[in-house]
Amino acid sequence: MYMAPANRKRLPYGMMNFEDIRLENYYYVDKTAFIPMIEQADRFFFFIRPRRFGKSLTLNLLQHYYDVRAKDKFDTLFGDLYIGQHPTHDRNSYLVLKLNFSGIIGEQNNYRQGLDAHCQTMFDYFCDIYADYLPQGIKEKLDEKDGAVEQLEYLYTECQKTNQKIYLFIDEYDHFTNTILSDAGNLHRYTDETHKEGYLRAFFNKVKAGTDSCIKRCFITGVSPVTMDDLTSGFNIGTNYSLRRNLTQ
Repeated sequence: MYMAPANRKRLPYGMMNFEDIRLENYYYVDKTAFIPMIEQADRFFFFIRPRRFGKSLTLNLLQHYYDVRAKDKFDTLFGDLYIGQHPTHDRNSYLVLKLNFSGIIGEQNNYRQGLDAHCQTMFDYFCDIYADYLPQGIKEKLDEKDGAVEQLEYLYTECQKTNQKIYLFIDEYDHFTNTILSDAGNLHRYTDETHKEGYLRAFFNKVKAGTDSCIKRCFITGVSPVTMDDLTSGFNIGTNYSLRRNLTQ
């Protein structure tokens, strides 16, 4: 019976954690040369790809590169990669806020509840892991705010007080709206959420307002540009780089 060598690298199929891939002997195709290109392209970056095309792994890679808490891991994770030899000025200099909308379901009566619940969980986690960088008592006061929109505004306002920089990552930003669009009978719901005073539109309005404060960079992924186009007036500072040749090879 054939036995594979103990040190043989494995394929990281379906894996989304960059640190696990690097530390547990998986193959990794070095794409870190794109990091300086992304920095130079824009501060507010949209990237659209079908599912299973590595978007979440890309976000996780960027999180490890920019997170101020990961400074001590830099050489271990990136030392033999392109970016390890050519680091940028911004490496390990941000408080990283990661949101993943893929788990938020799209029913009319509980979408806001789902978004609020996810954001509160991630905002609380953010306050916990960066407690040494933030004003004292921020988590308790944040939890008193009503919903994701108010909480986001409070969070970046408080971070501004201590001169912190936030890198905001949003994975599958259009999951909810794609769920709605899959049912032709729900088109009015889609319009309500992305136009007028919809809650999703209000959320992205607040993200935009935060870029005038301490949200210094955004990287937002999804599977379709449709929602991005309809949210344009709510978040008109982002640019879709999905078809730029120098960033898609």
